[in-house]
Amino acid sequence: MPEAHTPSYQTTRMVGDTCLCLRIQRAGRAVARQFDAALRPLDLTSSQFSLLMMLNRPTPLSVGGLAKCLAMDRTTTTANLKPLERRGLLTVRRDQRDTRAKQVALTGKGRTLLVRAVKRWQGVNDAVRASINGADLPALYANLERIAERSGEAG
Repeated sequence: MPEAHTPSYQTTRMVGDTCLCLRIQRAGRAVARQFDAALRPLDLTSSQFSLLMMLNRPTPLSVGGLAKCLAMDRTTTTANLKPLERRGLLTVRRDQRDTRAKQVALTGKGRTLLVRAVKRWQGVNDAVRASINGADLPALYANLERIAERSGEAG
């Protein structure tokens, strides 16, 4: 039997109607645009905000630990740290106990910016949450966490 060179339009419709990846990506981009717009006056993206929030803790995180929290690979995480480090929002230092590892910590300037950013984040987060039936939110969060855990990238 000859192999088809392109999937049928029926297959395209079926994928469009059932593809979880497509729906999550589309929703993720739409939500990220809203957060990006709110954070733009602070010269932050939603991804940078998430990264800085993961560092808002009493002790530094390793680059690997931060990557795991963000479900990113280490190389991407390292690349995302550089512009924030140049702005003086965080520091990246060799671990004193293990010089192969690097520790990442917020600076005072980073914490100050986060205070301002959280106010902007809160308004958008409230608006996005309000667009979803409140009774559905716990199930949505649980399902998204379950997907992340199954992929081994939950933070």
